[in-house]
Amino acid sequence: MTALWAICFAAGVLCIASVWLWPRRDEPAPVVSRPESAMRTLLAEAGASVLSPGALTIIVTTCAFVAASAAWILTRLPVLAVLALVAGAVAPFSVLRARRARRQQERRSVWPDVCDLLVASVRAGQSLPDGVAALADLAPSPVRADFRQFRADLAASGHFDSAVLALKERLADPTADRIVETLRMARQVGGTELPSVLRSLSTAVRAEAAVRGEVTARQSWIRGAAVVGVVAPWVILGLLVARPEGAAAYSTPMGVLLIAAAAGVSFVAYRLMMRIGRLPEPRRWFR
Repeated sequence: MTALWAICFAAGVLCIASVWLWPRRDEPAPVVSRPESAMRTLLAEAGASVLSPGALTIIVTTCAFVAASAAWILTRLPVLAVLALVAGAVAPFSVLRARRARRQQERRSVWPDVCDLLVASVRAGQSLPDGVAALADLAPSPVRADFRQFRADLAASGHFDSAVLALKERLADPTADRIVETLRMARQVGGTELPSVLRSLSTAVRAEAAVRGEVTARQSWIRGAAVVGVVAPWVILGLLVARPEGAAAYSTPMGVLLIAAAAGVSFVAYRLMMRIGRLPEPRRWFR
């Protein structure tokens, strides 16, 4: 009994002293994990920023489940169901990357016109915020909606820097980052070199777009060959397993091993061909 009272007394003393022995520490703010940050960046660059990483995860899970179910119902082969599961999970990301590439290609040709319009606005005597806001009606159609939102943000807050930073996040483009940072610097420090800087940037972007378009047109056959080379064998495999004897042959351990090896070879060959035909994209440094 004495030992029990001693233990209780020691526990009470320890609880009282814990305030000084182990002081409470403020929990750090939750940091966005790298996968979630990468998904947010991909969604923004693909023009699908209305979707959250959680919604994208649900879409990926649904596509994977539907693809695996369809493969199982059609073939009754577990190995093909697993491969369909992986393909269904990768498909939404492939769609987003293709949309990002198409969006960047469309917008790459409009930035020289945006720079020219800004130069014309500054030379006409407009203030910098008014000149950028005027692009809501004058800018090319691919970016006009973003500048309309900028004009609304500027009218609501009256703060140019915050509105133009929000515009940069919506545009999510390396060239747009350079234009926005040039405008911010001109707004903060002033100077008369803004027209010449924008004109030089317009010339450089126009030359880069011309060279990139020519190279992309010449290397487009590499991407086409990669897609055909990957898809064709699997179409033939689908026709083979549609017959009972074909399904029985590929359901054996040797058949499963053959399908798994073919999937690995197809993946490596596709990635190699796409890397050969891929052009380096400019990175977003001002983020």
